Amino acid sequence: MGRKIRIIIWLIAGLAALFAVAAVAFLFLFDPNDFREDISSAVQETTGRELVIEGDVSLQVIPWLAVEVGRSRLGNAPGFGDEPFAEFERAQLSVRLWPLILRKEIQVGTAGIDGLRLNLIVDKQGRSNWDDLVAEEGGESQEAGASEAGTLDISGVDINDAAIRYVNSENGDTYSLNEVNLKVGRISAEREPVPARGSLRFDVQPTDVRGTVDVDTVVFFDAASGLVTFDGFALKGLVEGFGAMPSEFVFSTDGIQVQTDSAMVTMQPVEMSIAGIDAQAEVEPFSYAATVEPVAMVRVDAFSPRSVMTVFGVEPPATADPVALSNVIFEARVAVGETQVAFTNVVAKLDDTTFRGSLSVPMTTTGIYRFDLVGDALDLNRYMEPAAEGGAGAAGAGDTVPVDIPTDLIQPLMARGSMTIATVTLGALPLENAKFSLDAANGRLRIHPISAGLFGGSYSGDVRIDVAGATPVLSMNESVQGVDLAKLARAMFKQENITGSIAGDFKLSGRGNDMGAIQQTLGGTLSMELKDGTYEGTDVWYELRRARAKLKNETPPEPVLPARTKFSSVTATAVVKDGIMRNDDFVAVLPFMKLTGKGSVNIPDGTVDYGMTAQVFKKPEAMQGATEEEIADLTKTVIPLKITGPLASPTVRPDVEALLKKEIENKLKDKIDDKLKDLFGN
Repeated sequence: MGRKIRIIIWLIAGLAALFAVAAVAFLFLFDPNDFREDISSAVQETTGRELVIEGDVSLQVIPWLAVEVGRSRLGNAPGFGDEPFAEFERAQLSVRLWPLILRKEIQVGTAGIDGLRLNLIVDKQGRSNWDDLVAEEGGESQEAGASEAGTLDISGVDINDAAIRYVNSENGDTYSLNEVNLKVGRISAEREPVPARGSLRFDVQPTDVRGTVDVDTVVFFDAASGLVTFDGFALKGLVEGFGAMPSEFVFSTDGIQVQTDSAMVTMQPVEMSIAGIDAQAEVEPFSYAATVEPVAMVRVDAFSPRSVMTVFGVEPPATADPVALSNVIFEARVAVGETQVAFTNVVAKLDDTTFRGSLSVPMTTTGIYRFDLVGDALDLNRYMEPAAEGGAGAAGAGDTVPVDIPTDLIQPLMARGSMTIATVTLGALPLENAKFSLDAANGRLRIHPISAGLFGGSYSGDVRIDVAGATPVLSMNESVQGVDLAKLARAMFKQENITGSIAGDFKLSGRGNDMGAIQQTLGGTLSMELKDGTYEGTDVWYELRRARAKLKNETPPEPVLPARTKFSSVTATAVVKDGIMRNDDFVAVLPFMKLTGKGSVNIPDGTVDYGMTAQVFKKPEAMQGATEEEIADLTKTVIPLKITGPLASPTVRPDVEALLKKEIENKLKDKIDDKLKDLFGN
């Protein structure tokens, strides 16, 4: 027995010595560089691409089967140019030989690559320059072979100074990753923690967004279940081109689980921060098997839009309320799709106004912004420009700063949606249940339909702004029905001198870069009707009696105070051209007379000039304090009136000059009649 054992031992020793001698001879006699051309030819034959190995190739057998390759480059796919698909300065990979032979254990040393340059291109037809390198999906035999290969153990991965560029010729986007450095610790099937840390610079064109990213995490691999776990994932960096100044950003979560068998990702709550905006997200599990479309409930902490504007290089607007645009809170369910980001269950608070509803933001430059929102109360006065120093009345009409048409905002805008707000305050106008729909595309903005309750009545409108041409065009088709005239006059003109109700239709349009220019070119038609009201401050009946007394050289009557004139209806239609409204069918029906006339309103200047005639009714009961002589004189003639002055507070007076002229004409007519009677004996 002892002799047999010695023979076996000597046999094993002899074989080991023989293998050692063969290995030494292999290392000294075999030069892998001699096979570079053979390797290049094999790659050319298999892929149709040129492989050029410029650097040295070294090979080690014991105890590691190790390969190190120097500077090399792989050609591009046909039709994608002469630039290499990939190149690197140095790459190395090593595998322990004995565990692989005896136990089918794959023990890999640190896999490293230096100076990798990878160019990924998608052409205008949607083809990529890596399609030919991606193997067709294999059957179950590949998976079975992998499972029988034994355990996997990698000492680490070390990537230094890599650069990856992705060009999408379909939409012109280019994404570049430079100075990519990644260090990954030992990876084994024993579910031990694997530290991973990396950094890179990124550049996105044509948006010119660029910056740096650092990532730090610990990874656990469970080969049996196909589960990869990131314990404590932190991503932070600096982004430029996103605003006027570099902005820090942070993305962190306590954990991410990737189930490779089902291609599913599960994340712990996420903390995010960028441009001074902090947010939290609860991400629903999502698949990465095809297009990645995560869904999350996102909450954005209170932030100041003014501060964000500063970051983006935008001067915060001066507002009547200096604290306006200082507080925004946002919450929504966010679904990231291939073409849009959809926000549902939106709760957004701007200062004191809360909006609820849904909206979507396009992921492409040709996409459309969509929204459907409901708000509670909005005071637009807070967001208007501050009043001029000295008060609103300090400057004349010509000193008013014109409101510009926001051409730069409207031209690129692609939006469609609707909004309802319970109460809106605009100037002194309180709009109730205000609703509007917006449609903007190709430099044309339309707000229609518009509806709102206004002072006991209603307002409806259709407003269009067209900035597609050289000069903006503003068009309005608006209507008011049953609006309390007293409240409207008080709100718009700060006048307390008229009551009743108003209805009207206005179809107007103008051209210009600001509202001042548009008023100068304003054209269109309008009609209005006032009902059952009074005009305070002027007693037309008294003014007629006073004018008569002046003509008769009589003592004028005592006025009845407070001075007021009642009317049952006032109607008018008009044509507007170059900012001047001309009306030829003005009719006002008062209890004691009927007014008819014509005139004009200068809309840019806000002045009125009307000439009218008054026909007094023969209704003594409506003529308070009048004598028989007064009634007889006033009812037998047509009385001229003049309305002139500011539109907000015009002066209404009998046209005494016309009255005198008419009186002289009547006297001359009477004398001529008398002469004719004497002449003909009648």
